[in-house]
Amino acid sequence: MVQQTEHVVTPTRDRILRATVDLLRRQGYEGTGVKQIARAAEATLGSLYHFFPEGKEQLATEALRMDGEHYASLLRRGMESSTDPAEGIVAFADLLAADLRAANWCDSCMASAAALERIGHSPAIQAGYQAAMETWREIIATRLRAAGTSEEKADDAACFALSALEGAEIQSRTTQSDHPLRTAGTYLAALFRGLARE
Repeated sequence: MVQQTEHVVTPTRDRILRATVDLLRRQGYEGTGVKQIARAAEATLGSLYHFFPEGKEQLATEALRMDGEHYASLLRRGMESSTDPAEGIVAFADLLAADLRAANWCDSCMASAAALERIGHSPAIQAGYQAAMETWREIIATRLRAAGTSEEKADDAACFALSALEGAEIQSRTTQSDHPLRTAGTYLAALFRGLARE
């Protein structure tokens, strides 16, 4: 008896969102058009506007949420891999470096790039980025508080950690090297250990 392989068809809406995330990561908001998104998703423009009647801005807002959840998932995996936040932040830096390497250094977290491009032009995108940042900060801060760091210091350290990691991600993409991310992880771990001793 010949075993047939089952072909899984991705729903059109999911394909459109996935294509939007991929293109915005590589090209940014201004460099990506709805026709290009439809082609990449193997969808018609009619179906694109059926699912996203407000067009590109709505697509970008939804894609930003999806991308933010991906980043949050990596962050949780890293931070929850150990009860020690210092080890957790190193694990996350390693996961992010592996993610970038797998994408041949082309993909970045689209959330910050899209938000910067649309500041003053798209309150929805800006609000989506702020919500994503709050989620990411809280993942780190929660682990720091659980390890005994005061609430205020945990919040400040989480904010600084995201700033350092975002800068390191840009350097890693530019140099096509994981060294900046791993270095950021190492120094953030030292910071977190210092907070635990206070």
